[in-house]
Order: sequence, then C-alpha cells, then structure tokens
Amino acid sequence: MKQGRFRQTDDIKMNEISGFPPREGNRWVESMAFFFGMRHVLRQAPAPSSVFQSPFTLGRLYSTLTSPKLFISSLSRLTTDEKLADAFAPFGQLVEAKVITDRMSGRSKRYGFVTYETIEEAEKARVEMNAKFLDGWIIFVSPARPTELRSAPQPEPQQEPE
Repeated sequence: MKQGRFRQTDDIKMNEISGFPPREGNRWVESMAFFFGMRHVLRQAPAPSSVFQSPFTLGRLYSTLTSPKLFISSLSRLTTDEKLADAFAPFGQLVEAKVITDRMSGRSKRYGFVTYETIEEAEKARVEMNAKFLDGWIIFVSPARPTELRSAPQPEPQQEPE
C-alpha cells in the first residue's frame, strides 16, 4: 500500500479522511465556477431598454396576486411578528404581519402572513423581498391562497358485536 494522501486498495484510490474514492472531474466545483462567472457577466450587462427583452421582468407583468395578503415561508424560528412587520414595512401600509406558532409549544412554525392595504403594495413587497435574508434565513414570498373550509371530523360509527 502507498502512504500519502490516498491509499491504494484494489486499484481504487481512497481518501484517507472520508474513506470514499475521490471525485473525478469535480462537477460541483465546475458548476459553481460557471454560476459565479455567469453572475459576474449578468451584473456587467446593461439594463434592458424594454421590459420585453428580459424574460425575468416579463414575469413581473403578469401578477398572480388577487389579494393583498402574502405567504412568507422559510422564516427563522427567532422571527417575531414585530421583526416581520419591520422587514416588510418599507413597501407600503401594513394591515397585519403574523408569524404562525404552534399551539402547544408556542414555537414558530417557520411561516407567516403579511397583509397590505393594496395589491400594488403587496406585489412590490413580493418582488423585493422574495429570496432575501431575514434573521439569517432566506425567505420566500408568494401570494397567499384562500383558506379552504374544513368540516369537523366525523366520528366513526361503532359496530355492534355479533
């Protein structure tokens, strides 16, 4: 057996630390290098003169908001109603900012809702705050769906012994 960074076993190089064979042509590193290279190119590119030149801005034209209520997911467990309201206040007049908590433990369920006065304010907040950091976590902002009415659970009929 060879001594050094890798040890030789059955003609397979094994990493001494992990015990797994090394990756051939590390695709993860290559893809990350490509991503950061593209990010640099996109930052240097001039802004499109027309909305229709960019597929990213085209999606902003067709808003899916039908109400001024937004669903915020992937919140930190440390995020409170006040922190959520402070983060979303610059985009318009807030009606409510609520982090949903567990009834038994009182801990955050890591999602919440923000309601604005108008749909335009909610759309602006959705565009600006989606995939941004809040309390160390990347949050995702999407339109809130209407609550579905649920009926009370029906008790199962008891069968009589035969």
